[in-house]
Amino acid sequence: MMHKESPVPSKEQFVYRVFESIAKDYDRMNTILSFGRHKAWRRFAMEMMRVRPGDSAIDVCCGTCDWAIALADASVTGEVVGLDFSGNMLKVGQEKVERRGLGERVRLVRGNAMELPFPDDTFDHATIGFALRNVPDFRHVLREMTRVVKPGGQVVSLELSKPTWPPFRAVYYVYFRRILPLLGKLLAGRYEQYRWLPESLVHFPGHRELARIMEEEVGLADVRVYPLTGGIAAVHIGRKREKAEEEGRG
Repeated sequence: MMHKESPVPSKEQFVYRVFESIAKDYDRMNTILSFGRHKAWRRFAMEMMRVRPGDSAIDVCCGTCDWAIALADASVTGEVVGLDFSGNMLKVGQEKVERRGLGERVRLVRGNAMELPFPDDTFDHATIGFALRNVPDFRHVLREMTRVVKPGGQVVSLELSKPTWPPFRAVYYVYFRRILPLLGKLLAGRYEQYRWLPESLVHFPGHRELARIMEEEVGLADVRVYPLTGGIAAVHIGRKREKAEEEGRG
């Protein structure tokens, strides 16, 4: 007996369709919907990372490559890989990379965050920005990022989070759940795609719980967490343990 394909797309399929459809508007809408704060949040993450000249990095779910470009600027001479599953997002990112003259140092790869196509211990840093809540299994993606980072290297997430102060949280959720999708429809002609964004945060852990998961379940050391703008976003930075540390844990 033949089975019909399910009419309900998987989370991965749905996310793929969302980002393929909003790629050309992604940067403009990010700036509008976050009131430009996403750029300041990324700058803060870079300051906390302290990337050194010559460092290598991979930006997972790189989107239109703003973070990959920032990593290349900071590393000066190091190689940076940007990986994403959306060809349309990568096309926009490639245009930015070429405009900046970074084509020889920033390599864009179409691939799956759940199966990073790189050997163990390849990069000094692995980053993921505003995408961890979108992947099928964020724990698995964090483990993949940890795998491809060298011992002593950093795994970094910049992600939307949940405000901790109740009055601010109430106001924020009204904006995030009701106003943001309407702005998406008005400014980009996309309502369902932007309605989905707040829904993606519902089951995602808060910043304290994510820090615990990174340390206890993923196995990263010295996890630091920085809530930003009243908890709207958060930066998490963990260090891959050295071989001796891993042996000591075992």
